[in-house]
Amino acid sequence: MAMKIAGKLLRRGVAFASGLSVIGVALAGSNIARPSQAGSDQGLPPLIRSVKGLDLFHAYCASCHGLDAKGNGPVASSLKATVPDLTGLARRNGGMFPEARVRRIISGDHVIASHGSREMPVWGPIFHQVEEDADRGNVRMENLVKYLESIQAPK
Repeated sequence: MAMKIAGKLLRRGVAFASGLSVIGVALAGSNIARPSQAGSDQGLPPLIRSVKGLDLFHAYCASCHGLDAKGNGPVASSLKATVPDLTGLARRNGGMFPEARVRRIISGDHVIASHGSREMPVWGPIFHQVEEDADRGNVRMENLVKYLESIQAPK
């Protein structure tokens, strides 16, 4: 399955990196796609330089969730589980954005039992790679969660 996903990503012009069953996607040729070398010795995909929520989403989430976050990314059809529309998280949670739950899912601290094995990569260890003697993992996580909150569809 990993080879099928890799082929699909490469045909669509995005980079594929595997390590710990992680799909790291960077938009080819963009400023956000120029990764640091942090993590290359640990077998983890390299980080993008930006810590902006939108850039993180495009680099790490859009391959499955789509650029519009509606679950229609180029890899979505290759996955067993339906990729959720992230713009409806608040609507599906009684109008409140489930910030803590989203953070736990991204970091890998929350697994949805009904989905069986976890197909979504665990981004916590990737975000916490040390670069230039700094761990910006908490900043990345906070900015990505705030970005997801900012794209919620109206009620």
